[in-house]
Amino acid sequence: MDWKLELVVLPVTDMDKSLAFYRDQIGLNVDHDHTVDENIRFVQMTPPGSACSIAFGKGLVPDDQGPIKTLQMVVTDIEAAHTHLKNAGVDVSDIADLAWGSFVYFADPDDNAWAVQQIQPRNSGG
Repeated sequence: MDWKLELVVLPVTDMDKSLAFYRDQIGLNVDHDHTVDENIRFVQMTPPGSACSIAFGKGLVPDDQGPIKTLQMVVTDIEAAHTHLKNAGVDVSDIADLAWGSFVYFADPDDNAWAVQQIQPRNSGG
């Protein structure tokens, strides 16, 4: 039996601001944006090439849930990802080359923190 992680729900305070950030700056695809009623709105977005999506909205997470600090995406080209984020106006870190991969870091408007990893190190030195 397969067990697939396909959705992570993020706590956000301003759905429209988060929608614009993830769509226009990060480049995620908008899968759903549905208002069920005045208490529930559901937005689901997926990174290009990913089987796992993020969701956020009104009525989806408890009010006391703080930002998630351990989100991660994987790319094949960390330099291209860094350039994309920087050109889109995202406050992104410099590239960090570590023994297990190269990383950049950023946070969304609600301080949900992301790492973007290129699994193969850019440098062959260990």
